[in-house]
Amino acid sequence: MKEKVISQKKNGMAMLIFSIITYIAAIAATIAGGIITDGTPDSTLGIVLLVIGITWVSLGWILFMGLKVLKPQEALVLTLFGKYVGTLKGDGFYWVNPFCTAVNPAASTKLRQSGDVGGENRSALTFKSEGDTVTMNTGTSLDKRISLKMMTLNNNKQKINDCLGNPIEIGIAVIWRVVDTAKAVFDVDNYKEYLSLQCDTALRNIVRLYPYDVAPNVDTTGDGQADEGSLRGSSEIVAQRIRDEIQEKVKNAGIEIIEARITYLAYAPEIAAAMLQRQQASAVVDARKLIVDGAVGMVEMALEQLSEKSVVELDEERKAAMVSNLLVVLCGNHDAQPIVNSGSLY
Repeated sequence: MKEKVISQKKNGMAMLIFSIITYIAAIAATIAGGIITDGTPDSTLGIVLLVIGITWVSLGWILFMGLKVLKPQEALVLTLFGKYVGTLKGDGFYWVNPFCTAVNPAASTKLRQSGDVGGENRSALTFKSEGDTVTMNTGTSLDKRISLKMMTLNNNKQKINDCLGNPIEIGIAVIWRVVDTAKAVFDVDNYKEYLSLQCDTALRNIVRLYPYDVAPNVDTTGDGQADEGSLRGSSEIVAQRIRDEIQEKVKNAGIEIIEARITYLAYAPEIAAAMLQRQQASAVVDARKLIVDGAVGMVEMALEQLSEKSVVELDEERKAAMVSNLLVVLCGNHDAQPIVNSGSLY
């Protein structure tokens, strides 16, 4: 389906004035016809005026049905007896064929998103029976305008297994807009629900390719070589791949994906505590490794300077004792308690 933009119908004010004037003329003709006939059936002019006036008063309101008002960044898809006739785009006061009807199958769909045009005005009666709530709609008024603004879809968080099988919870925000109203209305059943489903699917397809954190021997790019990609460390790359995946899926619905961002990322509750302990243990090991490396360097430097300056001569046994004592002092978690030896070293 190809979009056809109607741009020459901004004559709503002229038609409104014309309709009001003709209504006034019809009322005047009805009154005049009644006065002329005055109960005499031979008055042809009066009968003609009376018939024309009554007919126009009864049917003239149909012209008002063709008046359409659009604000900036709004569109209206019109059909005439089931045939697509075009799309009104741009702010203005329009008049179209009164028998044209607006089509928007997603008018009543409310997702977790911003920027919906209008909404659903629904009067309802609510009944409660055995703990269940039943709602009966008594009237529905839907706004069929389509928003062309950039909107933000914030889908619910999903629980997905990463490439290592660890369950994680992740949520994304997708910024999107409608660029082809005909495709959005006629090529898919409900473009909002279609977008939401494709966002969930694309998120699951991309997340399962990455580990939560950097892991060895994991190929996230598909080139056959291990890399350091991860959900936590490569969020920009992951978000771009999610955006491209969604765009590929929704291009046939006339939707453009502007941006996709990860809004929430965490381990699932059932493994969060274990993974936290693992991260803490890894951090402790890395810290201890750094401390030991530094302590060994300091001990080596101390022994070299003692030997160069001939401060004291140490045999191998005393050197080993000194190294042991220095490593205990430098690597310990608590401050050392010094012991002063006032006697001979030997």
